[in-house]
Amino acid sequence: MATKKVEMVVSPRPAHFVGDGFRVHNFIPGVHGLDMKRMDPFIMLDYNSKFHFNGSDRPRGVGVHPHRGFETVTIAYSGKVEHHDSAGGGGIIGEGDVQWMTAAKGVLHKEYHETEWAKEGGIFQMVQLWVNLPAKDKMSHPKYQSIENSKIEKVDLGKNGFIEVIAGNYNGNKGPAFTFTPIHMMNAKLKVGGKAEFNFPAHFNTAALVIEGNITVNGEEQVKADHFALFKNEGESFTIETQEDSIVLIISGEPINEPIFPHGPFVMNTREEIMQAFEDFNTGKFGYLED
Repeated sequence: MATKKVEMVVSPRPAHFVGDGFRVHNFIPGVHGLDMKRMDPFIMLDYNSKFHFNGSDRPRGVGVHPHRGFETVTIAYSGKVEHHDSAGGGGIIGEGDVQWMTAAKGVLHKEYHETEWAKEGGIFQMVQLWVNLPAKDKMSHPKYQSIENSKIEKVDLGKNGFIEVIAGNYNGNKGPAFTFTPIHMMNAKLKVGGKAEFNFPAHFNTAALVIEGNITVNGEEQVKADHFALFKNEGESFTIETQEDSIVLIISGEPINEPIFPHGPFVMNTREEIMQAFEDFNTGKFGYLED
């Protein structure tokens, strides 16, 4: 099986705040050609690297806002987030949990630090991904998947550590998340001296975000903590290894290969569909959610 080599390693861009509760480095869409088309179906990736929030009586976060045409996936590494949306979805995720919201034809939602966690404050570390939907599913009904860590498939690698499979599969072990198109998403939690091998189709867009530690890819490419490695669309197999405890988010997805027309909180296929989204939002068709 041919080796899938690293195309580039991307350093984190300067952090900015989304609302007042998420201090993020944006990787997708970003510099170095990491645009929505290149990373399809992953059309946005914000990484809240480790950041200490002081305690607050008012939970920090992002107020009510709309989405249409894609899914938001939030992966918690430290801290707690609460979510509510106008389709009735909602819940709290903490360390190791995942929240997967399908906005589809349109929802209003808000996300913020969980109330009790916010009072104490602490280290906050999360990833939010936007996953595109194919045209045939963009106007489907919204849904919400709350994926507790206990429900995530864990593949034991013995002394090397383990793989948490959120979506897709790792060596035949399937993750619990439902996806509309073929997507693999997993956390490699490797111990000192740990090594793991991954295999994805050559044409899948594949990347790794180092959450903790420093890793070596294919025995030669060094990728430090908080850095993003993009793989070439050649070959299928690659390895990661580490000399310290590490956590690496691995994503790989089949490109949808349809026109992508984004505008603010909406991602559709045409300008006309974006205009319709704004009209539907302004006329209340996304439902109601109290701020």
